[in-house]
Amino acid sequence: MKKLLPYAAVALLSVLLVWQIWFWQPVPDTATAAHRQLGLAAKPAGGDFRLQSWRGPVALADLRGKVVLIYFGYTWCPDICPTNLAIISLALKQLTPAERAQVQVLFVSVDPERDTVERLKTFAEYFDPDILGVTGSADEVAAAARLYGAAYRRSEQAGSAMGYAVDHSAYTYVIGRDGRLAQTLAHATPAERIATVIREQLAGT
Repeated sequence: MKKLLPYAAVALLSVLLVWQIWFWQPVPDTATAAHRQLGLAAKPAGGDFRLQSWRGPVALADLRGKVVLIYFGYTWCPDICPTNLAIISLALKQLTPAERAQVQVLFVSVDPERDTVERLKTFAEYFDPDILGVTGSADEVAAAARLYGAAYRRSEQAGSAMGYAVDHSAYTYVIGRDGRLAQTLAHATPAERIATVIREQLAGT
C-alpha cells in the first residue's frame, strides 16, 4: 500500500492541474480569501431526499443496496470541492469493477441558482463518470443539507466576475446499503481510507 502512495499523490496533483488549466476561473485575492470551509451546522442524522440530475429525479431511497457517498459543494468552488472530488475519484479507482458497480457518489450542489443539471454533469464527470451531480430548488437543497448537518452560506464578492462564492462544509457522508448514515469523513480524507470504508460497507462490517 505504501508503494501506491506516491502514485496516488501524482495522480491527484495531475487532476488538480488539469482542473486549474481548463475549469478554474481566477477571482481577486479578496474573493478567494472570503471563500471559507465551514464546520458542520449540526450533528448529521442522515435520511432520504429527492433531487434532480441530468438523468432525471434521484431519490436516495432508490439506491438501497448500494454504498452511497454524498458530498455537498458547488461547481464554482475554487479549491475545496476539486480537492475532495479528485480524492474520491482516486478512491473509486482503487475498487474493482464489481465493487464500483455497487457504489454511487452524489455531488449535491448548494448553489442551485447557478448550477444547472447540465453544468453539474460536466463538472462531476470531469472527476469521474460515476459521480452524479444533483440539485433542486433552494428549499429542497436546504432540506437535504439539514439531514446531514451540511453548512453553507452565500458570500458576496464585490468586483468579482463570479458575483458571489458559497462558503460550505466539506464532509463526505458514507451511506450503508441499508440507507443509513454509516460514517462522516473529514475534508481531504486520504483515498486509501475512503476505499477501505467503502469496502467495509460493501462487506457489511
